[in-house]
Amino acid sequence: MAQMHVMAGAGDKLDLPVIKTITLADLTEALRRGAADFWAKPSHYFLLALIYPVIGIVLTVWMNGFHTWPLLYPLIGGFALIGPIAALPLYEISRRRELGEEPSWRDAIGVIHSPAMGSIIAIGAMLFVLFTLWLTSAQALYENLFGASPPQTFGAMFNQVFAEPGGMTLAIIGTAVGAAFALVVLCTSVIAFPLLLDRDVGAYVAVETSFRAVMHNLIPMLAWGLIVGISVFVGALTLFVGLAVILPILGHATWHLYRATVDDASMIRTMPHGQRP
Repeated sequence: MAQMHVMAGAGDKLDLPVIKTITLADLTEALRRGAADFWAKPSHYFLLALIYPVIGIVLTVWMNGFHTWPLLYPLIGGFALIGPIAALPLYEISRRRELGEEPSWRDAIGVIHSPAMGSIIAIGAMLFVLFTLWLTSAQALYENLFGASPPQTFGAMFNQVFAEPGGMTLAIIGTAVGAAFALVVLCTSVIAFPLLLDRDVGAYVAVETSFRAVMHNLIPMLAWGLIVGISVFVGALTLFVGLAVILPILGHATWHLYRATVDDASMIRTMPHGQRP
């Protein structure tokens, strides 16, 4: 049964994984191994990957019907914000392949029985709140520049951004705000979910470890965030269909990035209040 370990795992001490130094070459290797995982057994989870383009198409239709085109850009960016949650089955596939197993679709879905599911849900809720704040900020910025009446079509929105006064302001400030949200997500969850699947260390430790991983490997991790962001937008340009391949590869690659970043044996043990044992 899943338990909520907010501060730590099942014990009474904080087990803080040791962070290793990585380079840009490690990102390339993670992507290579992620692609290998995807092509090894695509039949087991290709249907899962199709969820992304289906959701994207539904969102596009919804925006067209309810005239919420200004939120298209933030919604696309939202795939990068909440993607780590949906990639949980992909992490499990990569984890089992690394152990030499032949994972099945049932194994991938089996992550819902993880002892760390409570902690995973807690961090997932945090990402959902950030996603909601991102959409709210984007809507507030648009209304501040153009008023409460949204464009009726995608073409009208495109013209508004690139031809009307305030359009470039919307694009520049909106991108900067989105980048800030993405940076927060990167720092708090870049390896949090793979870590929780691998070790039930608790939500606090998972977030803290992700933050240390980014700070210790700032350039590679920022490059990773840029790779994820660009890949998501490239996939979205294909009416979201490209995400059916891009997101699973990124999901698998995230597992290998975690394995390259976190020492698989060494731990720093401290008391809950920061006192050394």
